[in-house]
Amino acid sequence: MIQSVFTPENLVYLAGAFYVAGLVITNQIVLRLFVLGGTGIYVLYYAIIADTPLWEAIYVSLMIGLANIAGLSSLLARNSRLAIPRAHADIYETFPQLPPGDFRALLRLAKRYTVPEDTRVTVEDRRGRKLYYVIDGSVLVRKGDQAFVLTPGIFIGEVAFLTGVPSSATSWLEEGAEVLEWSFDDLHRKCERSSRFKLALEAAISLDLAAKVARSMGRDAVRVDQIPEPMVEALADVREG
Repeated sequence: MIQSVFTPENLVYLAGAFYVAGLVITNQIVLRLFVLGGTGIYVLYYAIIADTPLWEAIYVSLMIGLANIAGLSSLLARNSRLAIPRAHADIYETFPQLPPGDFRALLRLAKRYTVPEDTRVTVEDRRGRKLYYVIDGSVLVRKGDQAFVLTPGIFIGEVAFLTGVPSSATSWLEEGAEVLEWSFDDLHRKCERSSRFKLALEAAISLDLAAKVARSMGRDAVRVDQIPEPMVEALADVREG
């Protein structure tokens, strides 16, 4: 019975079914597992279809299988939490849009530090050079005649990074704020090398930008003329980061 089922002809159909099933699945890991299973069945087919194994076909199939295993290993490593750097494991949950591997790549380009004093990091209508992520501490933002305070867990300078246009607002980091800092040039080079990384980073920034706009246009926004003048003057004098 078993021999009648696993005939060479049936093996071809079975291998084809594995390939077809894999190609209609969008999950890359499952897709590769099905293709790997189909490749294994083809190897078995080439080994029994003739009086002597079809070694050329077997070798080619094995090379395809090894390439698939390499790609599968890369995908598993990218999605494994083992890829998260220990030094930054405490903030990974604030980047839910980034797989562990992309998070690791992003943090390799970052400088993490605590702001020693009130620091201006963006200037409205002036081109920026750095992207910031605020881990802890508040951010004061001034846009036109409005000013508002933003809580941590946000990007600063993301509009200039995404669009290449001058910054849309002036913002200050308060003394003691903890931030991540990236050079635009470093991020652009990484994005050019990896479209996957670029898409993941842009998705994370876009979600952050939408949430920030919703908060800044809410009831917490105030006009500049409602902020005590000494505070405005003090902020205007702080050093530029």
